[in-house]
Amino acid sequence: MVQIIAGNKGKGKTKHLLGKANASIKEAHGTIVYVDKNTKHMFELNNRVRLIDISQYPINTYEGFLGFVSGIISQDHDLQEMYLDSFLTIAHVTDDILEKAIDDLARMGEKYEVLFVLSISRDKEELPANGQEKTIIEC
Repeated sequence: MVQIIAGNKGKGKTKHLLGKANASIKEAHGTIVYVDKNTKHMFELNNRVRLIDISQYPINTYEGFLGFVSGIISQDHDLQEMYLDSFLTIAHVTDDILEKAIDDLARMGEKYEVLFVLSISRDKEELPANGQEKTIIEC
């Protein structure tokens, strides 16, 4: 289960992502995690949303990122939603593996019943077909 907020840099994707995370906590029965490249948005998130600053961990590849996400899922059986800000940057995803990355997260989401919400710095038309169909907000 993947949803995408798409738009070029500076178009307001993070604002939408933060708003969606904060709104979801009101009805959440499980844990909500927000992964970002720093703690800049710490005070904009509801205190019940777990903020993870990925820059504090030695993740340098897409495979390392998948292992990191798998570790979060394995340690939190109540994980319901995971928000991934600046997805291409934090996950080390290049255009040539973007389609695979979306498919990988979709499979993980289905298997572990986790919704992944990604902000991607690309216009919807620049995304692969699987990304275009999962886009919920265009900025």
